[in-house]
Amino acid sequence: MYPKLSLYIYAKYGMKILIIEDEKGLRESIEEYFTEAGNICETASDYTEAMAKVNVYRYDCILLDITLPGGNGIQILKDIKQNNYPDGVLIISARNSLDDRLEGLDLGADDYLVKPFHLSELRARVMAIIRRKSFSGNNILQFNELAIDLLAKSVKVKTQAVKLTRKEYALLLYFIANKGKVVSKNAIAEHLWGDGIDMANNFDFIYSHIKNLRKKLVEAGSHDYIQAAYGMGYKFTDQ
Repeated sequence: MYPKLSLYIYAKYGMKILIIEDEKGLRESIEEYFTEAGNICETASDYTEAMAKVNVYRYDCILLDITLPGGNGIQILKDIKQNNYPDGVLIISARNSLDDRLEGLDLGADDYLVKPFHLSELRARVMAIIRRKSFSGNNILQFNELAIDLLAKSVKVKTQAVKLTRKEYALLLYFIANKGKVVSKNAIAEHLWGDGIDMANNFDFIYSHIKNLRKKLVEAGSHDYIQAAYGMGYKFTDQ
């Protein structure tokens, strides 16, 4: 029902996921599956812990169980929507009734997956949510001369392939998903390294990753889209 993670690793995206699930075995299986594939995973095992994370941090996708110790996942979903948080929400629940599914979807969940499920299906559902929310449902992300194949996880400048590290690739996607917006070093670090990174004394290491990404893209013939917003962070723009 919940297959253990094999040595097969699907292509890496660099998502940030919150797993809200009280069943320890399932929670750990999901976390292991996504983490080993190069993603950042945070977990919550009860209502209070989940609310604390949802109201402080942002995620590409939240995997939300309905039945939780101390509260109900539906209330968490309502809170997310009432606060206009942009996180994708995938409900994972043992409840298979049409009414339960309709309630979750009507309240704004992006998808509903009934337990038990295969982790490969869960991954496909999560990827579909993120493509819809961040990249208009496309597998090929085009930004001027930049082309990113989200399935092959490859980057090209016009016809020239650009070899990026896992973090550089995730950083590029994060910038494009937030193009035109100023993103702080703290937000970048939190997205790429997880919520615990906010304990770091400084974020100087972010500069090194951005410097290397800019260098590789420009050397391949790309315009330099990453601009420093002094005292605030960085902005990805062609303006």
